[in-house]
Amino acid sequence: MAQVIPIGPANRLLTTREAALRLGVSLRTVQLWVEASILPASRTPGGHRRIPYGAVEALALNMGLGAGEVSLAPNVAPVPLQVADTSPSGHAKLAGNSARLPTRADVLLIADDPSWLEGSVHALEYFSDNLTLRVADNGYVGLIHIGERAPELLIISLELPGMDGVQLLRTLETMHLLDDIRVMAITSTGNGAKTELPDGVEKLPWPISHDALAVRVGRWLLSRQTAQGVCDE
Repeated sequence: MAQVIPIGPANRLLTTREAALRLGVSLRTVQLWVEASILPASRTPGGHRRIPYGAVEALALNMGLGAGEVSLAPNVAPVPLQVADTSPSGHAKLAGNSARLPTRADVLLIADDPSWLEGSVHALEYFSDNLTLRVADNGYVGLIHIGERAPELLIISLELPGMDGVQLLRTLETMHLLDDIRVMAITSTGNGAKTELPDGVEKLPWPISHDALAVRVGRWLLSRQTAQGVCDE
């Protein structure tokens, strides 16, 4: 059971671990939020981060967490491509051939257009035996997912509310997390040519149809299987 950080003076400083416990996220997520300047932090003479209690509480309220709550907001729930049942907590359960789970690709899709997200999930159902899809509608929630488990493929819209996609990618680059993540960045034609992105990021034009996105993901899956030496019999 998660520990609840008690209410304290506004000027109290929390360790990154205390902040993670209060917000109900992983320690890595808090570190990412600090690097992205979502949470302000100072350093002790020994080099340890300290985060103002008030800033943690403000973020907790922004994420929909009440006093003492540590569960994530509803839109943080993973969205598996093959849904068999939904638990009382609202988190979908993954169905399918469990023997194939170790080879499933982990894909994170971040965009703020609900209808486009829903259509993309349906389009990617074709690959339901080969990947598990998680979604987020903003960069803050996206960093929660990445903090819990870095995806193999990150599909991200650069035009996000609050923290945009460029800032999120720069944060991941600073934390040296992009080396093992394939990134497809969705951006409007006007902004795409002017936006400086980390090396290796593939740009996708907005608007991009659900089928076109599925084709890109399918090509990536094929190259991934080839690299792993997986062949269909």
